[in-house]
Amino acid sequence: MSEQGEMAKQTLSTRRGFLKGSTGAGLLICSSQVAFGYKANERLNIASIGIGGRGDDNLRGVQGETIVALCDVDKKRGARNLAKYPKVKRFEDFRRMLAEMDKQIDAVVVSTPDHTHTVAAVAAMKQGKHVYCEKPLTRTVHEARTMRLTAQKHKVVTQMGNQGSASEGVRRATEWGLAGTAGPIKEAYLWVGDGDKPKTLPKDNPPVPKELNWDLWLGPASERPYHPSYLPFTWRGWRHFGSGQLGDMGCHTGNFLFRCLRLEKLWEAAPNGVKGSRLIKISGEANGLQLEGYPSSSRVHFELPARGDLPPVKLTVSSGAEMRPDKDLLHGEGVGSFGSLLIGSKASIYSSNPWNTSSSLIGKKTEIKGPEKTIPRISSHHQEWIDACKGKGKTFSSFDIGGPLTELIQLANLAGVVGEPFHYDPIAGEIKDHPVASGLLHRPYRKGWSI
Repeated sequence: MSEQGEMAKQTLSTRRGFLKGSTGAGLLICSSQVAFGYKANERLNIASIGIGGRGDDNLRGVQGETIVALCDVDKKRGARNLAKYPKVKRFEDFRRMLAEMDKQIDAVVVSTPDHTHTVAAVAAMKQGKHVYCEKPLTRTVHEARTMRLTAQKHKVVTQMGNQGSASEGVRRATEWGLAGTAGPIKEAYLWVGDGDKPKTLPKDNPPVPKELNWDLWLGPASERPYHPSYLPFTWRGWRHFGSGQLGDMGCHTGNFLFRCLRLEKLWEAAPNGVKGSRLIKISGEANGLQLEGYPSSSRVHFELPARGDLPPVKLTVSSGAEMRPDKDLLHGEGVGSFGSLLIGSKASIYSSNPWNTSSSLIGKKTEIKGPEKTIPRISSHHQEWIDACKGKGKTFSSFDIGGPLTELIQLANLAGVVGEPFHYDPIAGEIKDHPVASGLLHRPYRKGWSI
């Protein structure tokens, strides 16, 4: 482990001991300007990495295309789709699949646990494959940056799997935000879930199930023995593999908020002659810190600089009931487990739906007429990606949006642990004023794995 990584680990341990005794869319963007020249009626050759759980749903979303390869490390989890596609070539190791079938694959769907998203998606993009990848896009801030830059370099069509992006709720709220319907927005809130549960390393050592390749399931994560506490699904709450409740749902619930505020602009190089700091000041607090899991509650403040004509904004991201915003901000709507709130001078844009599939204008000071609908309405999130791969339209949740949104959410996870203010440079992907926070931007990969 690097010196910074060791320092970060020690800080986690120290803060855990301390806290133990206390109470304490942007517009439509496509990562490829020119698709690879498929005709609209041609089928894509699609490979799926991870075919159980979310992988099962995602395969159904692309089943109208030609499925040419299935890859999963768990034969039991993937059994339904292995039976559904008996003649399709199957693999356990996506690296072998990409090496052997390079010329036969047009696009790849990645539905693995968070810790293997990046190694799989980046390998595919480097071969020129279009990629659909589940949310959160990555487990670390550095990985999210790498995904975005790799997609741009190889000019592939991408889509992050925050499926609420296809809904009227997200698209209409985004139109309100971009049109200034609520007036200038200088304050925003995003809250997610009821907090994470404690995680303790298991002490027993059960055998690895015969249908599971544990070594490949671990992928780039550091070595540890198999235990059923880690999978399936429960990996989300383990810091070693997942991103906690905030990482799991932040890219859903924070979807239109990110777009309305045009936050992706902070990750774009400034035009020649345009000056001004892009540094984001971040400060956080958390209860129930632990080495293995995520906090029982956290609250993180982002001081986001101006984006063109849009004013600076203070964004608060939280998890856990005690960290939610004051109910008075919601004009009688009530504070539920999930919420996205943008407070403007004329009204507030609000959704209590975890996926933003419904949204509304609340606290209107006068009657407001909404703008014309300018964002295309679509049949499905998956179909939008497929169409864009064939040169028809653009994706709404490309890695140009999904990457920075994931960075923001993982920075919130990071800041709750650090518990001290620091500044993040979204252009350089660096934290220069806090070595511990900098050490948490990425996690070392196991030997044999890289991006």
